[in-house]
Amino acid sequence: MLARWVVGIVFTFSGIVKGIDPTGFQYKLNDYLEALHFQSLGFLSLTGAFILPFAEFAIGITLLTGILIRLSTKLAFIFMLFFTPLTFYIALKNPVTDCGCFGDALIISNWQTFYKNIVLISLAVLLLINRKNLNFIAKEKYRKIAFVSLLIGYISVVYWSYNHEPIIDFRPYKIGANIPDGMKTPAGSPTDVYQNIYRYRNRKSNEVKQFSDNDFPWQDTINWKFESMDPPLLIKKGYQPPIHDFSIQTIDQENVTDFYLEDSLFTFVVISYDLAKSSHNKQKELNRLAEWAKQKGYHFIGLTSTTGAVLNKYLQEQQPAYQILLTDQITLKTIIRANPGLILLRKGTIIDKWHYNDFPTPEIAETITRSEMNKKLNQ
Repeated sequence: MLARWVVGIVFTFSGIVKGIDPTGFQYKLNDYLEALHFQSLGFLSLTGAFILPFAEFAIGITLLTGILIRLSTKLAFIFMLFFTPLTFYIALKNPVTDCGCFGDALIISNWQTFYKNIVLISLAVLLLINRKNLNFIAKEKYRKIAFVSLLIGYISVVYWSYNHEPIIDFRPYKIGANIPDGMKTPAGSPTDVYQNIYRYRNRKSNEVKQFSDNDFPWQDTINWKFESMDPPLLIKKGYQPPIHDFSIQTIDQENVTDFYLEDSLFTFVVISYDLAKSSHNKQKELNRLAEWAKQKGYHFIGLTSTTGAVLNKYLQEQQPAYQILLTDQITLKTIIRANPGLILLRKGTIIDKWHYNDFPTPEIAETITRSEMNKKLNQ
């Protein structure tokens, strides 16, 4: 049945793209909890970031392999029965602009998410009704082998992606991406379209009437008097560059973004979106790497969104061997899924990225930079 394949593939895909980036999905769940005023449940976000994608993946592959088909059809229906009205509420209230249902792999609007769920719940009902009539080509033992293999593979990938960088990177800051290019808007790209609402009072009848940009009587001062104007209403979103909030500032609020993005040599950047939550176990390794980088003539900086007393405490206790600069927290969370993490830049291009479990030694960094320089010379 086509419905089984459609629901199975969508569930499996959704589970995979969120499962390979559990930290990113945790951030999205925290956004939801904050928008819905359930911040007190934030401690559940990490657990949810593992359980929800796993549930989707497990339901998807049970539908595709036909293992536990009666249970999987019931679970698919229950899953959609819960999320369809929830996504309708989210589409109406718009607490977050991106549903996050397909991670960073496929961004769809809240209304598109709801319409997708309407289709899926309809197909889930068909599966539930016809679950006894589903047929499978492969023998059951082979389907069981496929089911177990997929499940083990999924768990292994999720474990790796949580303790390192995601095994597949769908973000605009992936290795090879050029940050300045990602901030550009192509010529001729559509711009935001707004609608203005004006209120004018009729001088004769004293009636207040609403007008739009197309018909407001700004020239007819004899009959109409301007009263007020509503804030512009966005009716159509224009082109938005994949990177749109990247900047680097000193503690004294001096913008030094171009200085580092235009650097023709290498720039190592330690990223810690929140120093209070950051792991400091690798600080000695980072200081050693920073000293090596300085000897080579490379830049080595730290980026954080932390300011004030927490930043001062970190500087006093950890004594980083590099300058700490400031960047937006959401941007830092998007760049790397580690706190702290490390990236290597050259002329604004991301050469490499490391989770704190994978920080390179000066010897490894030497090999990487030398290889990159040789690559440029041979081009």
